[in-house]
Amino acid sequence: MLSLGSGGAKSTKPSFVSYVTPEEIKSEKDPPKQEKHPDLLPGEVEFCSANPILKYTQDDLSQRGVFGTLFCTNFRVTFISDEKPQEKTDKTFKNKLYGENDIPLMCVDHIYGVYDEKRKLITGGLVKNKYPSKMIIHCKDLRVFQFSLTFSKEEDAKKIFQGIAHHCLEEKSLKCVFAFSYMGTPSPGTDLSFCRGFHCKNKPKLSIVLTVNSTFTLTSIFFFSFFFRMINAVAHNHLYSVKTEDLSESLPNIQDIQQSYNKFKQFFLIENSTDFWLSDVKWFSSLESSGWLDIIRQCLQKAVEVVECLEKDNTNVLITEEEGTDLCCVISSLAQIMLDPYYRTLMGFQSLVQKEWVAGCHAFLDRCNHLHQKDKEYHSPVFLLFLECVWQLVHQHSPAFQFSETYLTVLSDSVHVPVFSTFLFNSSHHRESVMKAESPLAQSGPLSCPTVWDWSVQFDSKAQNFFFNPLYLEKVKHDRAVRKPHKPKHQRNLSLPSTAFKTPPKKGFFKDETDSLKKMLRVKRLSRWRGSPDAPAATTREFFESWQHRPLDYHGLLLPCLDGPAVHIWMQRYLRWIPEVYILGGGSVAVMTKLMELLSQVQDLKRVLEQRDSSQAAKLDHRPYFQHRLLSFDSSGRLSSSFPFAYTCYRSFKPIIPTGLMQSLMVTDSLASQEDEASSVVSFV
Repeated sequence: MLSLGSGGAKSTKPSFVSYVTPEEIKSEKDPPKQEKHPDLLPGEVEFCSANPILKYTQDDLSQRGVFGTLFCTNFRVTFISDEKPQEKTDKTFKNKLYGENDIPLMCVDHIYGVYDEKRKLITGGLVKNKYPSKMIIHCKDLRVFQFSLTFSKEEDAKKIFQGIAHHCLEEKSLKCVFAFSYMGTPSPGTDLSFCRGFHCKNKPKLSIVLTVNSTFTLTSIFFFSFFFRMINAVAHNHLYSVKTEDLSESLPNIQDIQQSYNKFKQFFLIENSTDFWLSDVKWFSSLESSGWLDIIRQCLQKAVEVVECLEKDNTNVLITEEEGTDLCCVISSLAQIMLDPYYRTLMGFQSLVQKEWVAGCHAFLDRCNHLHQKDKEYHSPVFLLFLECVWQLVHQHSPAFQFSETYLTVLSDSVHVPVFSTFLFNSSHHRESVMKAESPLAQSGPLSCPTVWDWSVQFDSKAQNFFFNPLYLEKVKHDRAVRKPHKPKHQRNLSLPSTAFKTPPKKGFFKDETDSLKKMLRVKRLSRWRGSPDAPAATTREFFESWQHRPLDYHGLLLPCLDGPAVHIWMQRYLRWIPEVYILGGGSVAVMTKLMELLSQVQDLKRVLEQRDSSQAAKLDHRPYFQHRLLSFDSSGRLSSSFPFAYTCYRSFKPIIPTGLMQSLMVTDSLASQEDEASSVVSFV
């Protein structure tokens, strides 16, 4: 650990000689150290590097940092420290593809440069000019990196800065993404491109949650042949009672979602302690004003309305939107999670994402802006919005879900890892055609990239245990050897097959056809059917309160509480990189440890009872029980609330606020004015 202006900094630069000790001058006569290089993945190529680079530790008071070498490859930006590694500790939760000092190129959100102490957002035009003294990188997983370029040779500093800016920010073609260089092959059985089969049982009507695929289209002749086949299917299934909801009218559009999230995420991209404490005074009100939590609430509310129609009123629902592959995917997926316990298991949830989002042609490439397109009209974190809604359900009804919040956090990170084919394309047809065309082995077969569901690519089996919720209340089958295929009551139909479309449609084409379909079916709008604009919320509350009075069943219908305080911030995802909020020996990991200890005692008592009475044991075997997965982490007293993500902390767990800063905070907030002003500093424990 080095500090600017201290006697411990090692450098051969003339501007730094006045701080070098005699021992360091003697060490300069020693043979030069062997250059360090990153361990490259298959297909990874090193573009440029610079040394020495100072990596700041986000402490604006002391400006401490670590010297090392900064690299840019076709996969990542990576920093390797010059310091000798301290006592090696085995990390239980370690990503095989990238570490804590690695930034996948696709994960870079923004780059800022400091020129003459002025911070500027880096764009293509600025890259061609002089390099900054300091480079700040904001990541899509909310990490923040700061590098000083002043200690390197001017040529090296300029090259590394321009290289990183070019490969992270410049618009590129799809074939330049690292996935096409990474020749990984998924393990057998990891391809979940299937769609889970649906059957109706004991239901007179087939419930539809309809989306319209606008990524590709057919010739008009094929479309109308298929359109009339769909109408015939509707007639044969007696779908004369259909409620409809146009999500384009009742929910924010993708631009509103993007703008809201841009405001929301700024409160978690912390560059130094001062920024954090300045934002702390009005933190909650600022988060609320961004509108992001309200959008989450609206989506959950709309999904509950759909579930109410299907479950309570036994009627069919037709949901539409202009594109058909954004909010339709969100609402349809949430409704199925609330209705069907299979989608609350790990495999069930993955199959849901695969069929509703991947096979359902959600435009991941455009929405996630993997190619850094300048047109911002199509950029929007729609899939992250879905994961946020799922996290709310997991947070409120933890025993109902087999997967943990760590699984959801890792899944949100994996969207921006340029290795997997799952989130890299706009449709299944797009994936198949591009991979076949770009494969160097096109004559013998298409290029094969792993899917994100092959978790062994990123984590070993011990780390994957963190994906499972140890408090999941598993429903035991009488015969575990034979598991009949699940037959849910409700079904979602895609109106058009994704494999058939070849050319883009004209704007509004599918909206016009959907309007025609609604007229033919004489459907009623969900809002009109429910009466006044306030009626949906009132009836939904009645539906929720009625469900609350039922006996608790984690394998039945599941509804979220939508009151203001019930919608929480996804703390693990958003606060895991901010040491100021770490709780040493506390947080969710400490709570989980205590619950695991209690659960272990309950399991031991259960085994004692089973040994005493074998007949009683047979009965106990058919009761629901908690799935007991012992997570292999150390004592909770040695861990922080950011576990299992952040192990290293350079900033203090007891941050100190200077008096001047505290006084400025007191002026802006009436509550802060009540604090004691006697001491020169204020320490928060």
